[in-house]
Amino acid sequence: MVTEKRATFNEVAELYDKAGNHYPDSLFDELHKLTQLPSAARILEIGSGTGIATLPLAERGYRIIGVELGHDMAAVARHKLAAFSNVDIQLASFEDWQPPAEPFDLVLSATAFHWLDPDIRFQKTASVLKDRGHLAIVKYHHIAGGDQSFFDQVQLCYEQYKPHSEQLQLPRMEDMYPDTEELVQCGLYEQPVIRRYVTEETYNRQQYLDLLATYSDHRTLEPLTRQRLFECIGTLIDNDYDGKVRKCYLHELILARKA
Repeated sequence: MVTEKRATFNEVAELYDKAGNHYPDSLFDELHKLTQLPSAARILEIGSGTGIATLPLAERGYRIIGVELGHDMAAVARHKLAAFSNVDIQLASFEDWQPPAEPFDLVLSATAFHWLDPDIRFQKTASVLKDRGHLAIVKYHHIAGGDQSFFDQVQLCYEQYKPHSEQLQLPRMEDMYPDTEELVQCGLYEQPVIRRYVTEETYNRQQYLDLLATYSDHRTLEPLTRQRLFECIGTLIDNDYDGKVRKCYLHELILARKA
């Protein structure tokens, strides 16, 4: 099931690039500050997708190899990053990918690390890093805020068309704690540094439905069920929220130096 969900993003590559959540520039600024990477540092990006995180790294002059499982996702990234000769998008799963002999200054994975095989992900990332190189895991979470009443009301749509899903209760940022237990226990990295950033985005009806259409658990719904769910959600946005909703995200940077 994990493999099936991981592959769903490739089905909507261009939509994912247009509608998907983007990371704040301040996160990449802090990443540079904490790692003190030289301008021509070598970076391996795991699960580079359509290049959402790759682009701000490329603009900072880093040399990047992006490893991406999905053919269409990689194609979008290559087109977007065509002007950057320092970026090489390679089509492979990280588990099967054969690394070059030269090690990397930084390994980064943005909203993709949780899809990797837990038996090898920390060991293989450490093996391709230089001594004292860094692993950066970037995540985002849906949190309470914005039009909170919308997220309470929309549960009625999910109860009707996705009845076996868990009731969505958006957590407050202060109630969320970074999940670093596996990273710490693997013994391959020093104690991680955590940075957090909150952003708020405003979506019109179509933008919000496009966003939902990129979520793996929505992609795997039967098409007619997904259509009816989206009609229910879209009607709520139009009728009760004047066609727009505000949504909050918590972005998380987990950074650890190789021990």
